[in-house]
Amino acid sequence: MADKSNITLYSGGHKGAEAEFGRLAEEWGVEEVNISFDGHDSERTRGVRVLSTEELQKGDVSMEIVSKRMHRTYARTDKIRKVIQSLFHMVNNGHHVVAVGWIQEDGTVKGGTGWGVELAKLFNRPLSVYDQDHKAWFSWENNQWVKTQPVIQADTFAGTGTRNLSDDGRQALRDLFTRSFGPKQA
Repeated sequence: MADKSNITLYSGGHKGAEAEFGRLAEEWGVEEVNISFDGHDSERTRGVRVLSTEELQKGDVSMEIVSKRMHRTYARTDKIRKVIQSLFHMVNNGHHVVAVGWIQEDGTVKGGTGWGVELAKLFNRPLSVYDQDHKAWFSWENNQWVKTQPVIQADTFAGTGTRNLSDDGRQALRDLFTRSFGPKQA
């Protein structure tokens, strides 16, 4: 089991999975850093780090590349761009990427969460996704999704996911924290 006093969660603090990651981190005594930017509506206020325009730019990537990698197009690129830039900072800081969402037939993950997952693949990070339809954890191994029961072992991890977190997804995250760090602190 990892020593939770040396672990840091990097997330966005947004409604749903990211807020749940933050609540669990707080319950377990894990450090929490929520990457944000001006105009970002974050549910979590603990450990907020607001990125400057210059810092956001470090995570900038062509929307054409994002669209090609994700196999979809984005109509409101101005709104999604800052989210994509902030996901870069979450994944760049987290050496294990954990997400909750839906793995699609093409191997990508639905929604904005999918870009964080694609970055994890590009950065060759350990990657685990809880698929809410299959009610199971999957890890990206040898360029394919493999059913697993992940454990957080890295000193830093990125937690992201859907705004529409199911009860099963919430329980999967709680179980992940228990497997990784033991029973929550009293």
